[in-house]
Amino acid sequence: MTDKKEMAEEKKDELAAEYDASQIQVLSGLEAVRKRPGMYIGSTSSQGLHHLVWEIIDNGIDEALAGFATRIEVEVNPDNSVTVTDDGRGIPVDIQSKTGRPALETVYTVLHAGGKFGGGGYKVSGGLHGVGASVVNALSTDLDVTVTRGGKRYYIDFIRGKVNTPMKVIGTAPEHEHGTKVHFLPDPDIFTEIRTFDDKILTTRIRELAFLNKGLKLTFTDKRAATHEKLVFHYEGGLKSYVDFLTEKKENLLQEPIYVEGQDKGITVEVALQYTNDYHSTLLTFANNIHTYEGGTHETGFKTALTRVINDYARRSGALKDSDDPLSGDDVREGLTAVVSVKHPDPQFEGQTKTKLGNSDARTVVDRTFSDHFNKFLMEHPADGKLIIDKAMLASKARLAAKRAREVTRKKSGLEISNLPGKLADNTSKDPEISELFIVEGDSAGGSAKSGRSR
Repeated sequence: MTDKKEMAEEKKDELAAEYDASQIQVLSGLEAVRKRPGMYIGSTSSQGLHHLVWEIIDNGIDEALAGFATRIEVEVNPDNSVTVTDDGRGIPVDIQSKTGRPALETVYTVLHAGGKFGGGGYKVSGGLHGVGASVVNALSTDLDVTVTRGGKRYYIDFIRGKVNTPMKVIGTAPEHEHGTKVHFLPDPDIFTEIRTFDDKILTTRIRELAFLNKGLKLTFTDKRAATHEKLVFHYEGGLKSYVDFLTEKKENLLQEPIYVEGQDKGITVEVALQYTNDYHSTLLTFANNIHTYEGGTHETGFKTALTRVINDYARRSGALKDSDDPLSGDDVREGLTAVVSVKHPDPQFEGQTKTKLGNSDARTVVDRTFSDHFNKFLMEHPADGKLIIDKAMLASKARLAAKRAREVTRKKSGLEISNLPGKLADNTSKDPEISELFIVEGDSAGGSAKSGRSR
Protein backbone atom coordinates (compact mmCIF):
# COMPACT_ATOMS: atom_id res chain seq x y z
CA MET A 1 0.00 0.00 0.00
CA THR A 2 2.87 2.31 0.88
CA ASP A 3 4.62 1.51 -2.43
CA LYS A 4 1.52 2.47 -4.43
CA LYS A 5 1.23 5.75 -2.54
CA GLU A 6 4.89 6.55 -3.16
CA MET A 7 4.52 5.76 -6.88
CA ALA A 8 1.50 8.05 -7.13
CA GLU A 9 3.40 10.87 -5.45
CA GLU A 10 6.36 10.39 -7.81
CA LYS A 11 4.02 10.49 -10.85
CA LYS A 12 2.41 13.67 -9.53
CA ASP A 13 5.83 15.28 -9.09
CA GLU A 14 6.82 14.31 -12.64
CA LEU A 15 3.66 15.88 -14.11
CA ALA A 16 4.19 19.02 -12.05
CA ALA A 17 7.76 19.29 -13.30
CA GLU A 18 6.63 18.86 -16.93
CA TYR A 19 4.02 21.64 -16.68
CA ASP A 20 6.04 24.70 -17.60
CA ALA A 21 5.91 27.57 -20.10
CA SER A 22 6.41 25.19 -23.00
CA GLN A 23 2.99 23.70 -22.25
CA ILE A 24 1.22 27.00 -22.88
CA GLN A 25 -0.06 27.29 -26.46
CA VAL A 26 -0.33 30.64 -28.16
CA LEU A 27 -2.50 30.59 -31.27
CA SER A 28 -1.60 33.39 -33.63
CA GLY A 29 -3.71 35.04 -36.31
CA LEU A 30 -6.88 33.15 -37.06
CA GLU A 31 -5.68 29.76 -35.76
CA ALA A 32 -7.97 30.07 -32.73
CA VAL A 33 -11.00 30.43 -34.99
CA ARG A 34 -10.15 27.28 -36.93
CA LYS A 35 -9.37 25.43 -33.69
CA ARG A 36 -12.65 26.37 -31.95
CA PRO A 37 -15.07 27.63 -34.64
CA GLY A 38 -18.10 27.08 -32.40
CA MET A 39 -16.96 29.93 -30.15
CA TYR A 40 -17.39 32.35 -33.06
CA ILE A 41 -20.31 31.04 -35.13
CA GLY A 42 -22.21 28.92 -32.60
CA SER A 43 -21.67 25.55 -34.31
CA THR A 44 -20.36 23.91 -37.48
CA SER A 45 -23.81 22.57 -38.35
CA SER A 46 -26.29 24.21 -40.74
CA GLN A 47 -26.71 27.14 -38.36
CA GLY A 48 -23.00 27.90 -38.36
CA LEU A 49 -22.65 27.44 -42.11
CA HIS A 50 -25.37 29.98 -42.85
CA HIS A 51 -23.96 32.27 -40.17
CA LEU A 52 -21.02 32.91 -42.52
CA VAL A 53 -23.39 34.46 -45.05
CA TRP A 54 -25.10 36.59 -42.40
CA GLU A 55 -21.75 38.03 -41.29
CA ILE A 56 -20.87 39.22 -44.79
CA ILE A 57 -24.38 40.54 -45.49
CA ASP A 58 -24.27 42.42 -42.16
CA ASN A 59 -21.31 44.44 -43.42
CA GLY A 60 -23.41 45.64 -46.35
CA ILE A 61 -26.36 46.32 -44.05
CA ASP A 62 -24.13 48.52 -41.90
CA GLU A 63 -23.27 50.58 -44.96
CA ALA A 64 -27.02 50.92 -45.62
CA LEU A 65 -27.71 52.00 -42.02
CA ALA A 66 -24.99 54.61 -42.36
CA GLY A 67 -26.72 55.90 -45.50
CA PHE A 68 -24.16 54.74 -48.07
CA ALA A 69 -25.61 51.52 -49.54
CA THR A 70 -28.92 50.97 -51.33
CA ARG A 71 -28.41 47.48 -52.76
CA ILE A 72 -27.06 44.09 -51.63
CA GLU A 73 -26.87 41.09 -53.97
CA VAL A 74 -26.44 37.51 -52.75
CA GLU A 75 -25.58 34.63 -55.06
CA VAL A 76 -25.02 30.93 -54.36
CA ASN A 77 -22.75 29.53 -57.06
CA PRO A 78 -22.78 26.00 -58.55
CA ASP A 79 -19.76 24.98 -56.41
CA ASN A 80 -21.67 26.08 -53.25
CA SER A 81 -19.55 29.17 -52.85
CA VAL A 82 -21.30 32.46 -52.05
CA THR A 83 -20.89 35.93 -53.53
CA VAL A 84 -22.16 39.02 -51.68
CA THR A 85 -21.99 42.42 -53.38
CA ASP A 86 -22.98 45.81 -51.96
CA ASP A 87 -22.82 49.36 -53.30
CA GLY A 88 -21.49 50.90 -50.09
CA ARG A 89 -18.34 52.98 -49.81
CA GLY A 90 -16.04 50.00 -50.21
CA ILE A 91 -13.70 48.76 -47.48
CA PRO A 92 -10.77 51.20 -47.03
CA VAL A 93 -7.57 50.22 -48.86
CA ASP A 94 -5.05 52.62 -47.34
CA ILE A 95 -2.45 51.48 -44.79
CA GLN A 96 -3.73 50.78 -41.28
CA SER A 97 -1.36 52.43 -38.82
CA LYS A 98 -1.18 49.69 -36.17
CA THR A 99 -0.68 46.74 -38.51
CA GLY A 100 1.26 48.49 -41.24
CA ARG A 101 -0.86 46.55 -43.74
CA PRO A 102 -3.71 47.68 -46.01
CA ALA A 103 -6.96 48.12 -44.08
CA LEU A 104 -8.65 45.66 -46.46
CA GLU A 105 -6.16 42.95 -45.49
CA THR A 106 -6.38 43.86 -41.80
CA VAL A 107 -10.18 43.55 -41.71
CA TYR A 108 -9.99 39.99 -43.07
CA THR A 109 -6.99 38.71 -41.11
CA VAL A 110 -7.16 40.35 -37.66
CA LEU A 111 -9.91 39.67 -35.12
CA HIS A 112 -11.56 42.76 -33.66
CA ALA A 113 -10.41 44.91 -36.56
CA GLY A 114 -13.12 47.00 -38.19
CA GLY A 115 -15.05 50.21 -38.41
CA LYS A 116 -17.48 49.49 -35.56
CA PHE A 117 -15.26 49.79 -32.53
CA GLY A 118 -14.17 53.41 -32.41
CA GLY A 119 -17.58 54.93 -33.13
CA GLY A 120 -16.38 56.92 -36.13
CA GLY A 121 -17.18 54.36 -38.80
CA TYR A 122 -20.71 53.36 -37.82
CA LYS A 123 -23.11 54.84 -35.26
CA VAL A 124 -25.21 51.68 -35.34
CA SER A 125 -24.19 48.25 -36.57
CA GLY A 126 -25.11 44.59 -36.38
CA GLY A 127 -22.53 42.14 -35.14
CA LEU A 128 -18.86 43.11 -34.93
CA HIS A 129 -17.46 44.23 -38.25
CA GLY A 130 -14.00 42.72 -38.62
CA VAL A 131 -14.80 39.83 -36.30
CA GLY A 132 -17.36 38.58 -38.82
CA ALA A 133 -15.18 39.22 -41.87
CA SER A 134 -12.06 37.62 -40.40
CA VAL A 135 -14.00 34.64 -39.02
CA VAL A 136 -15.55 33.94 -42.42
CA ASN A 137 -12.08 34.15 -43.94
CA ALA A 138 -10.65 31.74 -41.35
CA LEU A 139 -13.38 29.17 -42.00
CA SER A 140 -13.23 29.32 -45.80
CA THR A 141 -11.06 27.33 -48.19
CA ASP A 142 -10.88 30.35 -50.46
CA LEU A 143 -12.01 33.94 -50.01
CA ASP A 144 -11.46 36.88 -52.32
CA VAL A 145 -12.53 40.50 -52.10
CA THR A 146 -12.91 43.13 -54.80
CA VAL A 147 -13.26 46.74 -53.65
CA THR A 148 -14.30 49.62 -55.88
CA ARG A 149 -13.56 53.11 -54.61
CA GLY A 150 -11.76 56.26 -55.69
CA GLY A 151 -11.91 55.35 -59.38
CA LYS A 152 -9.99 52.07 -58.91
CA ARG A 153 -10.70 48.39 -58.37
CA TYR A 154 -8.66 46.56 -55.74
CA TYR A 155 -8.33 42.80 -55.31
CA ILE A 156 -7.03 40.47 -52.59
CA ASP A 157 -7.50 36.75 -51.96
CA PHE A 158 -6.88 34.34 -49.11
CA ILE A 159 -6.55 30.60 -48.52
CA ARG A 160 -7.81 29.34 -45.16
CA GLY A 161 -7.40 32.77 -43.63
CA LYS A 162 -3.92 33.55 -44.92
CA VAL A 163 -3.06 36.02 -47.66
CA ASN A 164 -2.51 34.30 -50.99
CA THR A 165 -2.50 37.29 -53.35
CA PRO A 166 -1.62 40.59 -51.63
CA MET A 167 -3.89 43.54 -52.35
CA LYS A 168 -3.37 45.03 -55.79
CA VAL A 169 -5.07 47.35 -58.26
CA ILE A 170 -6.73 45.37 -61.03
CA GLY A 171 -8.34 48.17 -63.01
CA THR A 172 -10.11 51.49 -63.08
CA ALA A 173 -13.75 52.35 -62.46
CA PRO A 174 -16.01 55.36 -62.94
CA GLU A 175 -15.74 57.80 -60.03
CA HIS A 176 -19.39 57.28 -59.08
CA GLU A 177 -18.95 53.51 -58.67
CA HIS A 178 -18.19 52.13 -55.21
CA GLY A 179 -18.78 48.98 -53.20
CA THR A 180 -17.45 45.65 -51.97
CA LYS A 181 -17.74 42.19 -53.51
CA VAL A 182 -16.89 39.17 -51.33
CA HIS A 183 -16.67 35.62 -52.66
CA PHE A 184 -16.01 32.68 -50.31
CA LEU A 185 -16.13 28.88 -50.22
CA PRO A 186 -16.72 27.28 -46.79
CA ASP A 187 -13.99 24.85 -45.74
CA PRO A 188 -15.25 21.22 -45.85
CA ASP A 189 -12.66 20.31 -43.20
CA ILE A 190 -14.53 22.61 -40.79
CA PHE A 191 -18.12 22.00 -41.92
CA THR A 192 -18.10 18.22 -41.95
CA GLU A 193 -21.80 17.70 -41.14
CA ILE A 194 -23.33 19.86 -43.86
CA ARG A 195 -21.71 21.57 -46.82
CA THR A 196 -24.58 22.94 -48.90
CA PHE A 197 -26.59 26.11 -48.38
CA ASP A 198 -30.37 25.92 -48.00
CA ASP A 199 -32.09 28.40 -50.32
CA LYS A 200 -35.15 28.59 -48.02
CA ILE A 201 -33.04 29.59 -45.01
CA LEU A 202 -31.24 32.19 -47.11
CA THR A 203 -34.37 33.72 -48.68
CA THR A 204 -36.19 33.86 -45.33
CA ARG A 205 -33.40 35.86 -43.72
CA ILE A 206 -32.84 38.09 -46.77
CA ARG A 207 -36.57 38.91 -46.90
CA GLU A 208 -36.46 39.64 -43.17
CA LEU A 209 -33.58 42.08 -43.65
CA ALA A 210 -35.47 43.83 -46.45
CA PHE A 211 -38.45 44.35 -44.14
CA LEU A 212 -36.22 45.63 -41.33
CA ASN A 213 -34.45 48.14 -43.56
CA LYS A 214 -37.15 49.89 -45.58
CA GLY A 215 -36.01 51.08 -48.95
CA LEU A 216 -32.99 48.75 -49.10
CA LYS A 217 -33.04 46.42 -52.10
CA LEU A 218 -31.77 42.88 -51.58
CA THR A 219 -31.62 40.21 -54.27
CA PHE A 220 -30.99 36.47 -54.15
CA THR A 221 -29.93 34.21 -57.01
CA ASP A 222 -29.40 30.47 -56.67
CA LYS A 223 -27.12 29.56 -59.56
CA ARG A 224 -27.35 25.90 -58.61
CA ALA A 225 -30.94 25.92 -59.90
CA ALA A 226 -31.75 25.50 -63.58
CA THR A 227 -33.51 28.86 -63.95
CA HIS A 228 -31.06 31.15 -62.10
CA GLU A 229 -34.08 33.25 -61.13
CA LYS A 230 -33.23 36.47 -59.31
CA LEU A 231 -35.54 37.10 -56.36
CA VAL A 232 -35.94 40.76 -55.40
CA PHE A 233 -36.85 41.90 -51.86
CA HIS A 234 -37.62 45.60 -51.54
CA TYR A 235 -40.21 47.03 -49.13
CA GLU A 236 -40.81 50.75 -48.81
CA GLY A 237 -43.31 50.03 -46.01
CA GLY A 238 -40.68 48.46 -43.75
CA LEU A 239 -42.16 46.92 -40.60
CA LYS A 240 -45.73 47.71 -41.68
CA SER A 241 -45.11 45.60 -44.78
CA TYR A 242 -43.63 42.90 -42.54
CA VAL A 243 -46.77 42.74 -40.38
CA ASP A 244 -48.96 42.69 -43.51
CA PHE A 245 -46.87 39.76 -44.75
CA LEU A 246 -47.28 37.89 -41.45
CA THR A 247 -51.06 38.42 -41.32
CA GLU A 248 -51.96 38.11 -45.01
CA LYS A 249 -53.82 34.82 -44.43
CA LYS A 250 -55.61 35.99 -41.28
CA GLU A 251 -58.68 38.13 -40.61
CA ASN A 252 -57.37 41.50 -39.45
CA LEU A 253 -59.29 43.68 -36.98
CA LEU A 254 -57.63 46.96 -37.98
CA GLN A 255 -57.65 48.46 -41.47
CA GLU A 256 -53.87 48.75 -41.44
CA PRO A 257 -51.07 48.03 -38.96
CA ILE A 258 -50.29 50.53 -36.22
CA TYR A 259 -46.79 51.93 -36.74
CA VAL A 260 -44.63 53.63 -34.12
CA GLU A 261 -41.20 55.15 -34.65
CA GLY A 262 -39.08 57.25 -32.33
CA GLN A 263 -35.58 57.95 -31.10
CA ASP A 264 -34.21 58.65 -27.64
CA LYS A 265 -30.70 58.52 -26.17
CA GLY A 266 -29.34 57.49 -29.56
CA ILE A 267 -31.64 54.45 -29.66
CA THR A 268 -34.06 54.14 -32.58
CA VAL A 269 -37.30 52.27 -31.91
CA GLU A 270 -39.72 50.89 -34.51
CA VAL A 271 -42.88 48.93 -33.74
CA ALA A 272 -45.60 47.70 -36.09
CA LEU A 273 -48.61 45.71 -34.90
CA GLN A 274 -51.93 44.31 -36.03
CA TYR A 275 -54.74 42.46 -34.24
CA THR A 276 -56.44 39.46 -35.84
CA ASN A 277 -59.27 37.11 -34.90
CA ASP A 278 -56.67 34.49 -34.02
CA TYR A 279 -56.27 33.27 -30.43
CA HIS A 280 -52.49 33.13 -30.54
CA SER A 281 -49.93 35.91 -30.67
CA THR A 282 -46.82 36.42 -32.79
CA LEU A 283 -44.11 38.73 -31.48
CA LEU A 284 -40.81 39.11 -33.34
CA THR A 285 -38.05 41.23 -31.85
CA PHE A 286 -34.84 42.50 -33.43
CA ALA A 287 -31.84 44.46 -32.23
CA ASN A 288 -29.58 46.01 -34.88
CA ASN A 289 -31.18 43.68 -37.45
CA ILE A 290 -30.32 40.61 -35.38
CA HIS A 291 -33.31 38.38 -34.62
CA THR A 292 -33.41 38.15 -30.82
CA TYR A 293 -35.18 34.80 -30.53
CA GLU A 294 -34.90 34.86 -26.73
CA GLY A 295 -36.27 38.39 -26.49
CA GLY A 296 -34.60 40.72 -24.04
CA THR A 297 -35.06 44.18 -22.58
CA HIS A 298 -36.67 45.66 -25.70
CA GLU A 299 -39.33 42.92 -25.65
CA THR A 300 -39.96 43.49 -21.94
CA GLY A 301 -40.38 47.22 -22.53
CA PHE A 302 -42.90 46.63 -25.31
CA LYS A 303 -44.98 44.09 -23.37
CA THR A 304 -45.07 46.27 -20.26
CA ALA A 305 -46.15 49.35 -22.21
CA LEU A 306 -48.80 47.48 -24.23
CA THR A 307 -50.43 46.02 -21.11
CA ARG A 308 -50.36 49.29 -19.19
CA VAL A 309 -51.69 51.51 -22.00
CA ILE A 310 -54.55 49.16 -22.88
CA ASN A 311 -55.58 48.84 -19.21
CA ASP A 312 -55.48 52.62 -18.74
CA TYR A 313 -57.53 53.16 -21.88
CA ALA A 314 -60.04 50.47 -20.89
CA ARG A 315 -60.65 52.17 -17.54
CA ARG A 316 -60.91 55.65 -19.07
CA SER A 317 -63.42 54.40 -21.62
CA GLY A 318 -65.49 52.62 -18.97
CA ALA A 319 -64.92 49.14 -20.39
CA LEU A 320 -63.16 48.24 -17.14
CA LYS A 321 -64.70 49.37 -13.87
CA ASP A 322 -62.60 50.35 -10.87
CA SER A 323 -63.61 47.13 -9.13
CA ASP A 324 -62.61 44.94 -12.09
CA ASP A 325 -59.30 43.12 -12.16
CA PRO A 326 -56.86 44.49 -14.75
CA LEU A 327 -56.39 42.76 -18.09
CA SER A 328 -53.38 40.46 -18.08
CA GLY A 329 -50.50 40.51 -20.53
CA ASP A 330 -51.89 37.38 -22.19
CA ASP A 331 -55.29 39.06 -22.54
CA VAL A 332 -53.99 42.12 -24.38
CA ARG A 333 -51.69 40.03 -26.61
CA GLU A 334 -54.33 37.55 -27.79
CA GLY A 335 -54.53 37.83 -31.58
CA LEU A 336 -51.57 40.22 -31.68
CA THR A 337 -48.97 40.17 -34.44
CA ALA A 338 -46.14 42.59 -33.74
CA VAL A 339 -42.58 43.33 -34.81
CA VAL A 340 -40.28 45.31 -32.53
CA SER A 341 -36.97 46.58 -33.88
CA VAL A 342 -34.36 48.67 -32.08
CA LYS A 343 -31.12 50.15 -33.37
CA HIS A 344 -28.71 50.61 -30.46
CA PRO A 345 -25.28 52.30 -30.68
CA ASP A 346 -23.78 49.87 -28.16
CA PRO A 347 -25.84 46.66 -28.06
CA GLN A 348 -25.08 44.15 -25.32
CA PHE A 349 -26.13 40.65 -26.32
CA GLU A 350 -26.26 37.66 -24.05
CA GLY A 351 -24.31 34.82 -25.65
CA GLN A 352 -21.97 34.76 -28.63
CA THR A 353 -24.81 34.08 -31.07
CA LYS A 354 -26.69 37.22 -29.93
CA THR A 355 -30.17 35.91 -29.26
CA LYS A 356 -31.12 38.09 -26.27
CA LEU A 357 -30.67 41.84 -25.78
CA GLY A 358 -29.40 42.89 -22.35
CA ASN A 359 -29.27 46.72 -22.45
CA SER A 360 -31.40 48.13 -19.62
CA ASP A 361 -31.81 51.47 -21.39
CA ALA A 362 -33.49 49.70 -24.31
CA ARG A 363 -36.37 48.67 -22.04
CA THR A 364 -36.90 52.23 -20.85
CA VAL A 365 -36.72 53.79 -24.31
CA VAL A 366 -39.02 51.21 -25.93
CA ASP A 367 -41.53 51.51 -23.07
CA ARG A 368 -41.64 55.31 -23.21
CA THR A 369 -41.60 55.63 -27.01
CA PHE A 370 -44.29 53.01 -27.61
CA SER A 371 -46.47 54.22 -24.70
CA ASP A 372 -46.55 57.80 -25.96
CA HIS A 373 -47.38 56.91 -29.57
CA PHE A 374 -49.79 54.05 -28.84
CA ASN A 375 -51.74 56.07 -26.28
CA LYS A 376 -52.06 58.89 -28.79
CA PHE A 377 -53.26 56.42 -31.44
CA LEU A 378 -56.00 55.06 -29.17
CA MET A 379 -57.21 58.57 -28.34
CA GLU A 380 -57.33 59.58 -32.00
CA HIS A 381 -58.86 56.30 -33.25
CA PRO A 382 -61.59 55.35 -30.73
CA ALA A 383 -63.20 52.83 -33.10
CA ASP A 384 -59.93 50.89 -33.40
CA GLY A 385 -59.42 51.31 -29.67
CA LYS A 386 -62.79 49.70 -28.99
CA LEU A 387 -61.93 46.73 -31.23
CA ILE A 388 -58.69 46.18 -29.33
CA ILE A 389 -60.36 46.54 -25.91
CA ASP A 390 -63.24 44.22 -26.85
CA LYS A 391 -60.76 41.60 -28.06
CA ALA A 392 -58.82 41.78 -24.79
CA MET A 393 -62.02 41.72 -22.68
CA LEU A 394 -63.21 38.56 -24.43
CA ALA A 395 -59.82 36.97 -23.85
CA SER A 396 -60.05 37.90 -20.17
CA LYS A 397 -63.54 36.41 -19.80
CA ALA A 398 -62.44 33.20 -21.53
CA ARG A 399 -59.35 32.99 -19.30
CA LEU A 400 -61.38 33.47 -16.10
CA ALA A 401 -64.03 30.97 -17.23
CA ALA A 402 -61.34 28.40 -17.98
CA LYS A 403 -59.77 29.06 -14.58
CA ARG A 404 -63.11 28.51 -12.80
CA ALA A 405 -63.70 25.30 -14.75
CA ARG A 406 -60.29 23.99 -13.71
CA GLU A 407 -60.96 24.87 -10.09
CA VAL A 408 -64.33 23.08 -10.14
CA THR A 409 -62.73 20.01 -11.66
CA ARG A 410 -59.87 19.94 -9.17
CA LYS A 411 -61.78 20.91 -6.04
CA LYS A 412 -63.61 18.16 -4.18
CA SER A 413 -67.14 18.85 -3.01
CA GLY A 414 -67.78 19.19 0.72
CA LEU A 415 -70.00 16.10 0.58
CA GLU A 416 -67.51 14.00 -1.38
CA ILE A 417 -65.21 11.77 0.65
CA SER A 418 -62.45 9.83 -1.01
CA ASN A 419 -60.80 6.63 0.20
CA LEU A 420 -63.80 5.39 2.25
CA PRO A 421 -63.48 1.99 3.99
CA GLY A 422 -64.87 -0.99 2.13
CA LYS A 423 -68.31 -1.07 3.80
CA LEU A 424 -68.94 2.67 3.49
CA ALA A 425 -70.20 4.23 0.23
CA ASP A 426 -70.58 7.92 -0.63
CA ASN A 427 -73.72 9.30 -2.24
CA THR A 428 -73.54 10.66 -5.79
CA SER A 429 -75.75 13.70 -5.27
CA LYS A 430 -73.97 16.92 -4.31
CA ASP A 431 -77.18 18.62 -3.09
CA PRO A 432 -77.23 18.65 0.74
CA GLU A 433 -81.04 19.21 0.74
CA ILE A 434 -81.72 15.70 -0.56
CA SER A 435 -78.76 13.88 0.98
CA GLU A 436 -78.96 11.83 4.17
CA LEU A 437 -76.94 9.40 6.21
CA PHE A 438 -78.18 5.82 5.60
CA ILE A 439 -76.89 3.23 8.10
CA VAL A 440 -77.49 -0.49 7.70
CA GLU A 441 -76.14 -3.07 10.12
CA GLY A 442 -75.19 -6.52 9.00
CA ASP A 443 -73.84 -8.29 5.95
CA SER A 444 -76.45 -6.70 3.65
CA ALA A 445 -74.87 -3.25 4.13
CA GLY A 446 -72.55 -3.69 1.18
CA GLY A 447 -74.99 -5.65 -0.94
CA SER A 448 -78.78 -5.48 -1.30
CA ALA A 449 -79.24 -2.43 0.91
CA LYS A 450 -76.61 -0.49 -1.04
CA SER A 451 -78.05 -1.35 -4.42
CA GLY A 452 -81.60 -0.68 -3.30
CA ARG A 453 -81.10 2.81 -1.91
CA SER A 454 -81.95 6.01 -3.76
CA ARG A 455 -78.63 7.73 -4.27
